[in-house]
Amino acid sequence: MRLTADNHAKFVYAMVEGKANPDTMINRQIVYSWKRCLVDYGLTPSDNPDPYVLSRAQITERQDRADQLLQLGRVEMANLYQQIAGSGFAVILTDGEGAVLHYVGDPRFSKTAARAGLQVGSIWNEEIQGTNGMGTCLVEQKPLVVHHNEHFLPRNTVLTCSAAPIFDPYHNLVGVLDASSESKLAQQHTVALVNMSAQAIENRLFLSAFTRAHLLRFHSRSEFVSTLGEGIVAFDDSGKVQAANRNALFQLGWQAQPELMIGQNIEQIFDVRVPSLIEKGQSHIFHPAPIRASRDGRRFFAIIQPAEHGSSKFGYCPQMPARAPSVVKPGELTLKELSSGDPRMAENAVRATKILDLDIPIMLYGETGTGKDVFGKALHMSSRRGQKPFVAINCAAIPETLIESELFGYKPGAFTGASRQGSRGKILQANGGTLFLDEIGDMPLNLQARLLRVLEEKEVAPLGGEKTVEVDVHVISATHRDLDRLIASGEFREDLFYRLNGMCLTMPALRDRTDKRTLIVRLLELEFGPGKVEVEEDALHCLESYDWPGNIRQLRNVLRTGVMLCHNNSLSLKDIPDDIRCGGRSAANTANAPGTPLANAERNAILATLEEAHWNVTKAAKKLNVSRNTLYRKMKRYTITPLR
Repeated sequence: MRLTADNHAKFVYAMVEGKANPDTMINRQIVYSWKRCLVDYGLTPSDNPDPYVLSRAQITERQDRADQLLQLGRVEMANLYQQIAGSGFAVILTDGEGAVLHYVGDPRFSKTAARAGLQVGSIWNEEIQGTNGMGTCLVEQKPLVVHHNEHFLPRNTVLTCSAAPIFDPYHNLVGVLDASSESKLAQQHTVALVNMSAQAIENRLFLSAFTRAHLLRFHSRSEFVSTLGEGIVAFDDSGKVQAANRNALFQLGWQAQPELMIGQNIEQIFDVRVPSLIEKGQSHIFHPAPIRASRDGRRFFAIIQPAEHGSSKFGYCPQMPARAPSVVKPGELTLKELSSGDPRMAENAVRATKILDLDIPIMLYGETGTGKDVFGKALHMSSRRGQKPFVAINCAAIPETLIESELFGYKPGAFTGASRQGSRGKILQANGGTLFLDEIGDMPLNLQARLLRVLEEKEVAPLGGEKTVEVDVHVISATHRDLDRLIASGEFREDLFYRLNGMCLTMPALRDRTDKRTLIVRLLELEFGPGKVEVEEDALHCLESYDWPGNIRQLRNVLRTGVMLCHNNSLSLKDIPDDIRCGGRSAANTANAPGTPLANAERNAILATLEEAHWNVTKAAKKLNVSRNTLYRKMKRYTITPLR
């Protein structure tokens, strides 16, 4: 229950002075923060000072200084926002002093965010804003939640903030990632998701910084190599360790004294030989191989990513974009493979093939998760533009305030918070190739006219610029919405609809497809390689029989999870979630059923916390603020098997 300003102040003083009801549940680190606010900063819990916002010049200077963090952080912020889109959240990135560098927010939260001063350039350290997710995280330097009345200033008690720190390769705190909302619940799974995204940013920073070093990438479980939880150690030609990421220090037990690892030879840390490591890296063999730690003999699985340009001299490359892990991945589905024996998909492939090189715009209809994006990419790869860019933008996942600059680009200084270098925008990035407009039905009405003009005139002008640039793109659009109804209600322009709807194709729901068995096998091949995973007949029959409300996206998640849990790469019935084995879902549990975005988020959060706690269920339950029994029930629900 949110307190009034007067009652909030009384509550804070009572807790700090030890006079509050002993049954009151307030985290100790929150009380410590309140004490700092009162004693160190001279704040009072009844004040509501105006938010402190930097000038435009100061914002630009901050963003320039944190350019690498900002550029790499935007990618993960977009990924995180897509996971929690529609839940009324804003995703925020600050620098190491609490200045907001970037903000992506749900329009439904925008009014509250504006009142609270959540905007680019605002300062959210404890000294100014009191106890809050971002500021307190900067002090505590660990993931945390600040929920409603736990905020120090009464203006902020409407917020629930989940924050996680971001460290550079030298373990200096360089920023905070935060997800804020008006949620009535302190969502522990949200802070776990935020922490995972913060770690992903750290890994990107690490990979960018050490492109010219050899990288040993490892984990205690082979399937987690080249994933978020992997450890990474950078070393030079002589084997001298240049740096190690937080996961490496954690897995090897060096987190208390990270500086002691730097400068050691990699042969002192693992039972390996440097020449052999470098040779394996140069041979581009990226299948995880077993290695052992020198200190305790623990077994890990590792790959070697070779130094770029044939040199392993360490160099921090602030302008070098983070590269994807150098792991051999199975190919993507081709247009022919997408049919897999289903007559409707086969008809879609045949119809699309006839017009591929005529640049006729294509509109893909279908439920969420039916693979419209995969089909669009296959169309592109099969066309004469296949070697040119394929650029996708999700019109529903990007806030209305950002979609215009994302699509059309902007000139330097076009608006507050704009990058000093400007941005080309997605349309120009796709020049010569294909522009995939996912969820086109959610594009704001005011931008529909501008998009139509670009498509008709084949030229685009970035925000803040007067000169137009010619552009040549093939447009593929996709939506799960009824565009006819949107046109009738005035939410979608009829002229844009006819411009995009050159050919209409409908992706069938997975429950209606006749090729589920073939599709399951093919998806496993794509994820893990041909012949790597077998599916027992009863498991295959179960997967075929389920109605798949989340369509192919849900199926893919279930297969990934099942393979991680299965024995000897053989997927059996016990590796499939209970509700799928039972063949249906109750209406009450639909929103949180395994396979839905919310359930996937909770499962990922539980897995990440268990990893962090070395699979100690008691510690993990404490971190998640739930009982051990509750955690065990959730583990059973999501088929999370404890490590033995």
